[in-house]
Amino acid sequence: MREPDPRIVLGLHRSRYERRILTDSLDLGVTAIDTSFNYRGFTAHATLADVASDLLPRFVLSTKVGTFPSTGRPEHSLDPVRLRAALEQTNRDLGRVPDLVFLHNPERSLRSPASVARDALGQACATLATAVKDGLCGAWGISSWDPRPLPSLVDTTMPRPAALMVRAGLLVGVDVLEASEELAARWHIAPDQVWGMSPFGGNADDPVWGQLDPRFFVSEVDSAVSALQAAFRTAFSLPEVGRIAVGTDNPTHLQELADALRYEPHTGRLRAYRQLLRERGGRQRD
Repeated sequence: MREPDPRIVLGLHRSRYERRILTDSLDLGVTAIDTSFNYRGFTAHATLADVASDLLPRFVLSTKVGTFPSTGRPEHSLDPVRLRAALEQTNRDLGRVPDLVFLHNPERSLRSPASVARDALGQACATLATAVKDGLCGAWGISSWDPRPLPSLVDTTMPRPAALMVRAGLLVGVDVLEASEELAARWHIAPDQVWGMSPFGGNADDPVWGQLDPRFFVSEVDSAVSALQAAFRTAFSLPEVGRIAVGTDNPTHLQELADALRYEPHTGRLRAYRQLLRERGGRQRD
């Protein structure tokens, strides 16, 4: 069994929620899991408790609230009453208090004008901050797929989240990268408390990974490092994050990613890459 390494979080978005991947994760030193109230058709928490209630105390467990069941298709809401009810149900279904709860994609329910959006975001943040005080979760954060609308809404009256989860990696556009960094700065969230997600753009089998060589962005590459390992290691710098949530039911893939942590990103090449992205984005806006 490896020593625990907090830099990898097992994401359960598309997981089959089998006990085997949880035990294999512990063996590989992956002792954090991330799920959501709405995953697995709103049954993720109960399923976890059913298949691995004895294992859950060994994990740092994060989840998310913000998407709710509705007729026809799920719907997003920042309504404080619904958020609080989801937090209470989360505790019941898991049979334990989650260590961290993210407000899930708040940008989906933010409407203009800005004053209305700011008030809705502030009330949602206050609901999660109160949940921490009431013992419904250990800490709270923001998980945003598209953080671009958020930095301009943050003000000093809002509670400050303990963590931020954003997209990370070579396939993230420069506008999203910069919005993620600005949001973290506005809330004074240190890089080690910023989480990355979707480091392969949602699909590690995407043909793009056979068409480019991410190993260019890794220092002192040897023949053993794979393109996926290099892409994963590079994602910790785009933007700078302290940990990354990755989804897999394959322990071999998880081990490959854990092994990638021994490599270091090439800071100079990544800096040049960021500059190219910025210049290209500026030309597209002109």
